[in-house]
Amino acid sequence: MKNGPIALTLGDPAGIGPEIVVKAWSELRRTGPDFVVVGDYQSLASASAHGASIVRRVTASESVSKLFPDYLPVIDLPLRAPVVAGQPSAAAGPAVIRWIETAVGLALSNAVRALVTAPISKAPLYAAGFRFPGHTEFLGELTAAASYDGARGPVMMLIAGDLRVSLVTVHEALANVPTQLSVQKIVNAGLVTAQSLRRDFGVEAPRLAVAALNPHAGESGSLGREEIEIVEPAVRALRDLGVDATGPWPADSLFPADIRRRYDAALCLYHDQALIPVKMLDFWGGVNVTLGLPIIRTSPDHGTGYDLVGTGKARLTSFVAALDMARRLLGEQGG
Repeated sequence: MKNGPIALTLGDPAGIGPEIVVKAWSELRRTGPDFVVVGDYQSLASASAHGASIVRRVTASESVSKLFPDYLPVIDLPLRAPVVAGQPSAAAGPAVIRWIETAVGLALSNAVRALVTAPISKAPLYAAGFRFPGHTEFLGELTAAASYDGARGPVMMLIAGDLRVSLVTVHEALANVPTQLSVQKIVNAGLVTAQSLRRDFGVEAPRLAVAALNPHAGESGSLGREEIEIVEPAVRALRDLGVDATGPWPADSLFPADIRRRYDAALCLYHDQALIPVKMLDFWGGVNVTLGLPIIRTSPDHGTGYDLVGTGKARLTSFVAALDMARRLLGEQGG
């Protein structure tokens, strides 16, 4: 939809989510983008120095644009058990899951135009019966992620400055990564990334740099055969499918500024291979974008920050960047 708010899920109510949501509203209420929170009214009221006076309950069908300069709008789906700020609890898990499900439903029905998610903590959700490795995989399930050129999301992309990195495996133990890699998974992530670069970021001829798994790209097999047996065939397959892909590149030489100018996105094989350079480049302003969904979804690239709750030290830079990225993606897509 071209008008309407962005939906914003509250994340873990025991973390910094409520605090940074209130701060983001205070900073953006005059300039936008307008957003509506899907979460717990009382958590937001408690996180504000002004209390409940700035928080306004709204319905899913209610316009928030006129309210937004004066009130923080929330679709109130209350917690069913008390939560102590700074202390993660499985008791909040069902509500956190419900907030995500509701916000995705609003996005799929065009009641909102994009989704920004505040951080969750996986351990309390697992204790509450959550069966997904993280937000990204859950969103893929909820949206039955879109298919592009025979490839299927979701694919996690992290953005910091001029660096974009997509992940082939995401929330996997490092010991399991080699067995989780395959030519098909690398090709799938590459196709989704290339399609998104064209559709969402306006890159007409995307260039992908595919990272190696092993040091020195395996040294012709002496340091591991994954490059020979998996990565190189995947790069050839991507090229055969019309994607300008190169690699495998040794990961220790893939991210300097002059190298970054040679590609539009790097395809990384595991979590820290992608997130370390992103956080070194812009620790406070990195943004997570989920590719291959039928909705726009972004999130800040940080966690729940239990130790920061109530200290006033929680930064909203990444959160505001996630909202701005959602607005930019809407512009690229004609929203």
